[in-house]
Amino acid sequence: MTDDPLPPPSPTPHSGRPAARTTARTAAVIPAAGRGVRLGPGAPKALRALGGTPMLIHAIRAMADSRAVSLVVVVAPPDGAAEVKALLDTHALPDRTDFLVVPGGESRQESVRAGLDALPPGYDIVLVHDAARPLVPVDTVDAVIEAVRDGAPAVVPALPLADTVKQVEPAPEPGAPERVVATPDRSLLRAVQTPQGFDRATLVRAHETVTDNVTDDASMVEQLGLPVVTVPGHEEAFKVTRPLDLVLAEAVLARRRLNDGF
Repeated sequence: MTDDPLPPPSPTPHSGRPAARTTARTAAVIPAAGRGVRLGPGAPKALRALGGTPMLIHAIRAMADSRAVSLVVVVAPPDGAAEVKALLDTHALPDRTDFLVVPGGESRQESVRAGLDALPPGYDIVLVHDAARPLVPVDTVDAVIEAVRDGAPAVVPALPLADTVKQVEPAPEPGAPERVVATPDRSLLRAVQTPQGFDRATLVRAHETVTDNVTDDASMVEQLGLPVVTVPGHEEAFKVTRPLDLVLAEAVLARRRLNDGF
């Protein structure tokens, strides 16, 4: 693992064209600076143990398992970069992949931008992956990369919704009943996962120009008026947010180890 990030490259002009398929190299940025308060008291969410290993390490390995990913940038809490570097040093990671750790910001958007600023030249495809999605399969990662290589400026893995969805009016106070105002057609809705993949110049431009109504990085690209496409997501790429999610993740990991020697 490289101890110090390389200097950030000069801003890349946006050409409106994705990186050339034959030369595109892929880096993954993993923002891991959040506290994860909904998971309950304890260590930051990304450092919570899953099968005896921090979730962050599982997420890093999930990105590095793709042979297309040659660099993983981990964005640590603002005062926790040294701790995260030490954590990576104590766990086995693929030799073919380079790793950088950089301090993040107060928001997820600031942390992703810090990861982008740390990328050396020569990486034309960027994945942004939630540290709280530790079990995303490598086939999903590869599908996102392939779609960017095929020309999409932004790609998200997504799943159809299983539940009926209701649009409601905001409640006058927390816990009060909410009035239903519409039932959207769920066949037109998708639950979006990560990693989200981007042409690097497109993502840099989005972070330089979009500041409002940011829900994820793909929504920033949407605000540029550029297309965002989906590829099939995976049920095991769920986000570990609440204690029950951690129980489910433990069960998935135990099944993988039993069936596949994962």
